[in-house]
Amino acid sequence: MTATTISPATSHEDENRKPSSEYGSFVRPRVKEEMIKMVLRKKLAKQRHVVLPKAIDPSYLDSLFPQMLKLFDPQTVNYNGGIGQVPQWKISCYLEVMNGGVPTTHPNLPLLDLFHPLLTSCNQIFVDWYRQQHACNSPRTSTPIVDCRRIMTFITRYTPAPGEQALLKHVDGAGKVDGSIVVALPVDRWSAPEEENAFEGGGLTFWDGPRQEEIRYDTRSGDLALIDRAVWHQANPITKGTRWALVIFYKVIRDE
Repeated sequence: MTATTISPATSHEDENRKPSSEYGSFVRPRVKEEMIKMVLRKKLAKQRHVVLPKAIDPSYLDSLFPQMLKLFDPQTVNYNGGIGQVPQWKISCYLEVMNGGVPTTHPNLPLLDLFHPLLTSCNQIFVDWYRQQHACNSPRTSTPIVDCRRIMTFITRYTPAPGEQALLKHVDGAGKVDGSIVVALPVDRWSAPEEENAFEGGGLTFWDGPRQEEIRYDTRSGDLALIDRAVWHQANPITKGTRWALVIFYKVIRDE
Protein backbone atom coordinates (compact mmCIF):
# COMPACT_ATOMS: atom_id res chain seq x y z
CA MET A 1 0.00 0.00 0.00
CA THR A 2 1.32 3.44 -0.89
CA ALA A 3 1.64 5.76 2.08
CA THR A 4 0.12 9.22 2.06
CA THR A 5 2.50 11.95 3.23
CA ILE A 6 1.11 15.21 4.61
CA SER A 7 3.08 18.29 5.59
CA PRO A 8 0.75 20.00 8.06
CA ALA A 9 3.00 22.99 8.55
CA THR A 10 2.28 24.10 4.99
CA SER A 11 -1.49 23.64 5.08
CA HIS A 12 -2.65 26.11 7.74
CA GLU A 13 -4.51 29.31 7.14
CA ASP A 14 -3.06 32.82 7.38
CA GLU A 15 -1.60 33.26 10.87
CA ASN A 16 -1.57 37.07 10.83
CA ARG A 17 -4.61 37.49 13.07
CA LYS A 18 -5.24 38.57 16.64
CA PRO A 19 -4.45 35.96 19.31
CA SER A 20 -7.08 33.37 20.12
CA SER A 21 -8.94 34.03 23.37
CA GLU A 22 -10.62 30.63 23.62
CA TYR A 23 -7.58 28.43 24.30
CA GLY A 24 -4.98 31.02 25.24
CA SER A 25 -2.78 33.66 23.64
CA PHE A 26 -0.24 31.04 22.49
CA VAL A 27 -2.82 28.96 20.60
CA ARG A 28 -3.29 29.82 16.94
CA PRO A 29 -6.54 31.67 16.14
CA ARG A 30 -9.49 29.68 14.80
CA VAL A 31 -7.99 26.36 15.82
CA LYS A 32 -11.39 25.13 17.04
CA GLU A 33 -13.13 25.90 13.75
CA GLU A 34 -10.35 24.25 11.79
CA MET A 35 -10.38 21.23 14.09
CA ILE A 36 -14.12 20.70 13.60
CA LYS A 37 -13.73 20.76 9.80
CA MET A 38 -10.82 18.33 9.96
CA VAL A 39 -12.73 15.93 12.21
CA LEU A 40 -15.66 15.89 9.80
CA ARG A 41 -13.35 15.04 6.91
CA LYS A 42 -11.61 12.35 8.95
CA LYS A 43 -14.92 10.83 10.05
CA LEU A 44 -16.02 10.54 6.44
CA ALA A 45 -12.89 8.43 5.92
CA LYS A 46 -13.61 6.59 9.21
CA GLN A 47 -10.33 7.82 10.65
CA ARG A 48 -9.82 8.76 14.29
CA HIS A 49 -6.93 11.19 14.43
CA VAL A 50 -6.18 14.75 13.33
CA VAL A 51 -2.99 16.81 13.14
CA LEU A 52 -3.43 20.55 13.61
CA PRO A 53 -0.62 22.56 11.99
CA LYS A 54 1.05 25.18 14.17
CA ALA A 55 -1.75 24.92 16.74
CA ILE A 56 0.70 26.16 19.37
CA ASP A 57 2.71 29.30 18.65
CA PRO A 58 6.33 28.13 18.04
CA SER A 59 7.65 31.32 19.64
CA TYR A 60 5.85 30.42 22.87
CA LEU A 61 7.43 26.96 22.80
CA ASP A 62 10.79 28.65 22.17
CA SER A 63 10.29 30.64 25.37
CA LEU A 64 9.89 27.41 27.38
CA PHE A 65 12.78 25.56 25.83
CA PRO A 66 15.86 26.92 27.70
CA GLN A 67 14.32 26.19 31.11
CA MET A 68 13.03 22.85 29.85
CA LEU A 69 16.59 21.88 28.90
CA LYS A 70 17.77 22.66 32.42
CA LEU A 71 14.98 20.62 34.04
CA PHE A 72 14.84 17.69 31.61
CA ASP A 73 16.01 14.56 33.43
CA PRO A 74 15.07 11.34 31.61
CA GLN A 75 14.00 8.39 33.71
CA THR A 76 14.74 4.78 32.79
CA VAL A 77 11.61 2.63 32.53
CA ASN A 78 11.51 -1.13 32.00
CA TYR A 79 8.38 -2.19 30.12
CA ASN A 80 7.10 -5.75 30.35
CA GLY A 81 7.26 -6.93 26.74
CA GLY A 82 8.62 -3.60 25.54
CA ILE A 83 6.96 -0.58 23.99
CA GLY A 84 7.38 0.05 20.28
CA GLN A 85 9.96 -2.79 20.27
CA VAL A 86 12.07 -1.06 22.97
CA PRO A 87 12.14 -3.02 26.28
CA GLN A 88 14.04 -0.34 28.24
CA TRP A 89 12.85 3.20 27.61
CA LYS A 90 15.25 5.91 28.77
CA ILE A 91 14.61 9.03 26.69
CA SER A 92 11.50 10.46 28.40
CA CYS A 93 11.05 12.70 31.42
CA TYR A 94 7.71 12.17 33.17
CA LEU A 95 5.80 15.21 34.44
CA GLU A 96 2.70 13.28 35.54
CA VAL A 97 2.27 9.55 36.13
CA MET A 98 -0.56 7.07 36.56
CA ASN A 99 -1.92 6.01 39.94
CA GLY A 100 0.55 3.83 41.79
CA GLY A 101 3.58 5.58 40.35
CA VAL A 102 3.40 4.05 36.86
CA PRO A 103 5.83 4.18 35.09
CA THR A 104 7.91 6.04 37.70
CA THR A 105 7.44 7.18 41.28
CA HIS A 106 9.39 10.41 40.76
CA PRO A 107 7.59 12.77 38.35
CA ASN A 108 9.40 16.00 37.52
CA LEU A 109 7.26 18.60 39.29
CA PRO A 110 9.31 21.70 38.32
CA LEU A 111 8.90 20.72 34.66
CA LEU A 112 5.18 20.21 35.27
CA ASP A 113 4.95 23.76 36.65
CA LEU A 114 6.74 25.14 33.59
CA PHE A 115 4.31 23.45 31.20
CA HIS A 116 1.15 23.96 33.26
CA PRO A 117 -0.38 26.75 31.09
CA LEU A 118 0.17 24.72 27.93
CA LEU A 119 -1.26 21.57 29.52
CA THR A 120 -4.37 23.48 30.60
CA SER A 121 -4.94 24.66 27.02
CA CYS A 122 -4.33 21.15 25.70
CA ASN A 123 -7.05 19.86 28.04
CA GLN A 124 -9.56 22.25 26.51
CA ILE A 125 -8.53 21.36 22.98
CA PHE A 126 -8.76 17.64 23.76
CA VAL A 127 -12.27 17.87 25.23
CA ASP A 128 -13.58 19.85 22.25
CA TRP A 129 -11.98 17.42 19.80
CA TYR A 130 -13.19 14.32 21.65
CA ARG A 131 -16.76 15.59 21.79
CA GLN A 132 -16.70 16.25 18.06
CA GLN A 133 -15.00 12.94 17.26
CA HIS A 134 -17.63 10.99 19.20
CA ALA A 135 -20.62 13.25 18.52
CA CYS A 136 -22.48 10.74 16.35
CA ASN A 137 -22.16 7.78 18.70
CA SER A 138 -25.44 6.14 19.66
CA PRO A 139 -27.00 7.83 22.70
CA ARG A 140 -27.79 4.36 24.00
CA THR A 141 -24.11 3.47 24.28
CA SER A 142 -22.53 6.79 25.20
CA THR A 143 -22.97 9.55 27.76
CA PRO A 144 -21.99 13.21 27.39
CA ILE A 145 -18.33 14.08 27.82
CA VAL A 146 -18.00 16.78 30.46
CA ASP A 147 -14.26 16.96 31.05
CA CYS A 148 -10.97 15.07 30.83
CA ARG A 149 -8.17 14.05 33.15
CA ARG A 150 -4.49 13.80 32.26
CA ILE A 151 -3.23 10.41 33.42
CA MET A 152 0.32 10.63 32.08
CA THR A 153 2.42 13.48 30.69
CA PHE A 154 5.99 13.24 29.47
CA ILE A 155 8.59 14.89 27.26
CA THR A 156 10.67 12.72 24.94
CA ARG A 157 14.00 13.50 23.31
CA TYR A 158 14.80 11.35 20.26
CA THR A 159 18.40 10.97 19.09
CA PRO A 160 20.14 8.84 16.41
CA ALA A 161 21.57 6.54 19.13
CA PRO A 162 20.39 2.89 19.10
CA GLY A 163 17.09 2.57 20.95
CA GLU A 164 16.54 6.33 20.95
CA GLN A 165 15.70 7.07 17.31
CA ALA A 166 11.97 6.34 17.30
CA LEU A 167 8.94 4.88 19.00
CA LEU A 168 7.79 2.33 16.46
CA LYS A 169 4.23 1.20 15.73
CA HIS A 170 2.17 1.11 18.92
CA VAL A 171 -1.06 2.22 20.59
CA ASP A 172 -0.84 4.64 23.50
CA GLY A 173 -1.14 3.20 26.97
CA ALA A 174 -1.60 -0.31 25.50
CA GLY A 175 -5.12 0.82 24.54
CA LYS A 176 -6.02 1.73 28.14
CA VAL A 177 -6.27 5.49 27.57
CA ASP A 178 -9.18 7.27 25.92
CA GLY A 179 -7.00 9.47 23.77
CA SER A 180 -3.76 11.40 23.59
CA ILE A 181 -2.08 14.56 22.39
CA VAL A 182 1.38 14.91 20.88
CA VAL A 183 2.88 18.40 20.55
CA ALA A 184 5.98 18.79 18.40
CA LEU A 185 8.55 20.92 20.27
CA PRO A 186 11.24 23.18 18.78
CA VAL A 187 14.61 22.16 17.45
CA ASP A 188 17.18 22.77 20.18
CA ARG A 189 18.99 26.01 19.28
CA TRP A 190 20.22 26.65 22.83
CA SER A 191 22.62 23.81 23.72
CA ALA A 192 24.33 23.83 20.29
CA PRO A 193 23.98 25.53 16.89
CA GLU A 194 20.67 24.78 15.17
CA GLU A 195 22.39 23.06 12.23
CA GLU A 196 23.93 20.59 14.68
CA ASN A 197 20.68 19.69 16.45
CA ALA A 198 18.32 19.93 13.45
CA PHE A 199 16.91 16.47 12.88
CA GLU A 200 16.52 14.45 9.72
CA GLY A 201 13.63 12.01 9.43
CA GLY A 202 11.09 12.10 12.23
CA GLY A 203 7.44 13.09 12.06
CA LEU A 204 4.46 10.85 12.80
CA THR A 205 2.91 7.95 10.92
CA PHE A 206 -0.64 6.69 11.52
CA TRP A 207 -2.40 3.51 10.41
CA ASP A 208 -6.03 4.50 10.48
CA GLY A 209 -9.39 3.78 8.90
CA PRO A 210 -11.06 0.54 7.74
CA ARG A 211 -8.08 -0.34 5.51
CA GLN A 212 -5.50 0.91 8.00
CA GLU A 213 -4.21 3.48 5.52
CA GLU A 214 -0.65 4.58 6.25
CA ILE A 215 -0.55 8.37 6.65
CA ARG A 216 2.69 10.24 7.35
CA TYR A 217 3.02 13.77 8.73
CA ASP A 218 6.16 15.87 8.64
CA THR A 219 5.45 17.49 12.01
CA ARG A 220 7.31 20.60 13.14
CA SER A 221 7.30 22.87 16.18
CA GLY A 222 3.76 23.74 17.28
CA ASP A 223 2.00 20.99 15.33
CA LEU A 224 -0.48 19.15 17.55
CA ALA A 225 -1.79 15.61 16.99
CA LEU A 226 -5.02 14.36 18.57
CA ILE A 227 -5.25 10.57 18.70
CA ASP A 228 -8.27 8.47 19.63
CA ARG A 229 -8.14 5.31 21.72
CA ALA A 230 -6.12 2.42 20.25
CA VAL A 231 -5.13 4.13 16.98
CA TRP A 232 -1.88 2.64 15.67
CA HIS A 233 0.88 5.20 15.12
CA GLN A 234 4.60 5.76 15.50
CA ALA A 235 7.21 8.45 16.02
CA ASN A 236 9.33 7.96 12.92
CA PRO A 237 13.09 7.35 13.23
CA ILE A 238 15.55 10.20 13.02
CA THR A 239 19.06 9.79 11.58
CA LYS A 240 20.56 13.11 12.74
CA GLY A 241 20.08 15.74 15.42
CA THR A 242 17.52 15.63 18.23
CA ARG A 243 13.72 15.73 18.11
CA TRP A 244 11.55 16.71 21.07
CA ALA A 245 7.87 16.02 21.75
CA LEU A 246 5.36 16.56 24.54
CA VAL A 247 2.93 13.65 25.01
CA ILE A 248 -0.26 13.60 27.10
CA PHE A 249 -2.49 10.57 27.84
CA TYR A 250 -6.12 11.23 28.76
CA LYS A 251 -9.15 9.63 30.36
CA VAL A 252 -12.48 11.28 29.63
CA ILE A 253 -14.95 12.16 32.39
CA ARG A 254 -18.56 11.46 31.50
CA ASP A 255 -21.76 12.86 32.91
CA GLU A 256 -23.16 10.33 35.33
